[in-house]
Formats: sequence, structure tokens, C-alpha cells
Amino acid sequence: MSIGSALSNAMSGLTASARSAEVLSSNISNATTEGYGRRTLGQSASLYGYSGGVSVNGVTRNVNPVTIAERRLADAGQQLATGTSDFYSRLERLVGTPEDSKSLSGVMASFESTLAAATGAPDSDIRLKNASLDAERIVDAFKTASDGIQTMRSEADSTISNMVDGLNNMLGQTQEINRKISLAINQGLETAALKDARHALLDQIGEMVPIRTIARDRGGVAIVTTSGAVLLDGKASEIEFTEAGTVMPHMTAGNGMLSGLTINGYAVRIDSEKGALAGGAIGAQFAIRDEYGVDAQADLDSAARNLVERFQDPAADPTLAVGDAGLFTDAGLAFNAADETGLAGRLELHNSVSLDGAAETWRLRDGLGAAAPGDSGDATQLNRLLDTMQAQVVPVSGNFGTKAVSMSELSGKFLSNVASDRVQSDQDLTFATAQLVSIEELELLDGVDTDQELQRLMLVEQAYAANARLIQAADEMMQALLRI
Repeated sequence: MSIGSALSNAMSGLTASARSAEVLSSNISNATTEGYGRRTLGQSASLYGYSGGVSVNGVTRNVNPVTIAERRLADAGQQLATGTSDFYSRLERLVGTPEDSKSLSGVMASFESTLAAATGAPDSDIRLKNASLDAERIVDAFKTASDGIQTMRSEADSTISNMVDGLNNMLGQTQEINRKISLAINQGLETAALKDARHALLDQIGEMVPIRTIARDRGGVAIVTTSGAVLLDGKASEIEFTEAGTVMPHMTAGNGMLSGLTINGYAVRIDSEKGALAGGAIGAQFAIRDEYGVDAQADLDSAARNLVERFQDPAADPTLAVGDAGLFTDAGLAFNAADETGLAGRLELHNSVSLDGAAETWRLRDGLGAAAPGDSGDATQLNRLLDTMQAQVVPVSGNFGTKAVSMSELSGKFLSNVASDRVQSDQDLTFATAQLVSIEELELLDGVDTDQELQRLMLVEQAYAANARLIQAADEMMQALLRI
């Protein structure tokens, strides 16, 4: 081997060592950077005639696509479970728990108690006023729960709008990065940094929607949801959604009063079973707006209907005629069975006995339709009201089964259903979180191990020193030849 060949080999070794040190230092400095893929430098022996040396074949980004794909699905599942758990936790706080005196069942029990006390002293204005106050608390409990449910549906509608805007933006960015990667490949440039940026975008998209990625030519990727909707394939799809603003109980996507989704102008399903974007953060918000919130409102309206119809029955108050409003009214009027949706939010105490109305609390004792106060010692009507609360009635709507129950039992069953849903959602969240953590740990195995990178860096340092010493030796030989 000639001295020139030795110098050439040593110079190629120095170049490869310097490039290796650059790659390894990048790995170490980005060990905790989200989306960063560990790099390795490709090297191979090069032969030029009878000479040798080393060739640098480029930088390879090392990731496990299978683990990443599963982790993104777990991300989406965790976001779905988080949204569901948050909804039911807030709903439970709205309606209260059975041991809470301000809960729906608590105010029902309190009203029964004050009615019972009033029957013992029907001439007591204070006891009659207490009964009116407790009846008003029942109305307030229903209204608070109904308003809270619609607030959560409105928030979900607004969140969907923001998420869809963000999703469109990220799909556009991903399309642009695909273009840049293709251009870099054509020019023989490295693409690892661009792939890191795309990786981070795909992670964010994967939290909103469960996705799969499909490799395309020249380093590009297509994005498809697990439900089969194409979000990106060459060109990003345009997803459209119109925010409603305030959501009312009667407003649903089914009756066209709330917006659905369109992808490239085509309407797609939005339900939690086979919705185009179901399964992630966006799917959770659609479920809250169109399923969980609607079901909770329906059960609440059913309980309100049961309450109103009990006291609207002339058997509960003989002074009422058929069609007259009872103690609990639909916005001051008699309840129409065809207009149950939203009843909980319209519930009002009869104006004649409301302390904010006529405040004629003697009508609790003598009847709402009485022409004048009757015998102050007669508790017959108060006993009818108490019996009405305790009567066993089969709910005609809602998720309460077919068993006859008292009003207190019905409200307790509503709270129990909410608590059961909250517990189940918490369990789903715990499972989804544990699954995500497990997959993230697997993903970390393919990440940067700083100890290993430092060991490799030390080997590179030794190789660099050896190549430098070889150049020095060649230089000394050249100098010796020149002195001859």
C-alpha cells in the first residue's frame, strides 16, 4: 500500500468518525425529544483499485412501525375514555349522590318529610311554607341538572369545531412534509428530521382519531382511520363541521338541528359504533353531544314527567279538572305527553303556591283549585300529596325498567344509573391508561439509550484517534523521504 493510499484511508476514517460522532451526539441530546427517532450511520468498506477506506452510506432513522401504530391506537382509546369519564364525573356532581341532601333524591326525601310534618299541623303556615320551599328545591334540582347537561353538550359541540379545525391544519402540514421528504429524496438529502416532524404530527392526529398509516412512494404516507375514512392520500381531505353555539335538549344531529361531519363534501357517520372519526378525542365529544348527553337528558325528563303526572292527576287533588296543571307544571302549564323532551328544564312549581308567585301556601292544604281557604285543621289534601309521592308508579319512559316505584325510589334509581355509568367509565379509563403505558414502555425500548450511545461515542473517539495517528505516521514517512 502506498503512503497516498494510507492517507486516503485515514482521511475517510476521520470523516466517518466525525460523522458518527455527530449522529451519536444528536441521539444523546434528543433522548427525551418527543417524536425523535434514533439515528444510526450506515457505513461500508470502499475499494478504489488496490486501496481501501470507508464509505458513509447515509443516516438511518430507527423506529418500530408496529409498536408506534399500536401506541397511536392506544392514545386514541385513552382520549376517548378520558372524555367519557369526564362527562360522567361532571354529571354525577350535577345530580349528586344518594347521601347528599342537595341531590335529586335528597330533595325528594326532604319534600316528603316536610309534607309529613305539615300533615301533623295543617294549620301551621310555617310548615306549609317549608313544604313549598322543598317543592321549589325539587324544581331547582331538575333545572340545574338539565342546564348542566346542555352546557356539556354545548361545550362538546364547540370542542368538536376546534378539533376539526386543528385536524384540517395538521393534515395540511403532513401533506407539506410528505412533499418535502419526496423532494429531499430526489436531491439525495437526509430526511430524518422531516420524518421526526411528521411523526409528531401523526401522534397529535392519532389522539384525535384512531389512524393507520400506509407507506407511499418517495417516503410519503397516507392516513386512514380505523373506520375506513381517508384523511390523507397524496392530498389532505377537507373535513367540515358547523358549530351550533348553544345546544338545547330538542336539538340533535338526527333531526338536523346539529351539524354532522362531511369529508370532501360527503356526509359521514358520526356515531360511536361506526362513525368515520369515532374512537378518539373527537369521537368522545360527538358521543357526549349526541349520545351520552341525550340519554342523560331523556332519563332526567322521564323522571320529571313521572313527577308532574303524579300531581296533575285529579286523584292527587280533587279540586283540579282534567287538563289542569298540578303542583309541578310544564312552564306553568299542564304537561302534554307529546312534549317530554326538555321537560326537566321547563319544570316550575304551580304559581299559586310558589313563594315567588302568589305564595298562597294554604292551597297545599285545601287544593290548588279551591275557591277559598277551608278548614285549617283538615290534613286530608296534605295526606293525598304525601301518598302521591309514595305511590308505586311504573315509569312510562326512560331507562328505569318496568317496576313500579315511588318518586323517591325513581330519583334514587336515576342517581344509581349515573353512578354506575361513572364507575364503568372510570374502569375503562384505568384500562386504557394502563394499556397506553405498557405500549409506551415497549416503544421506549426502541428509543435512545444514552448509556449505549456514550459507549459507541467512546469507540468512535478511539477510531478517530487511530486514524489521526495514521495520518501523523504517513506525514512522518513523507518527511523522511523528503530529507533523503
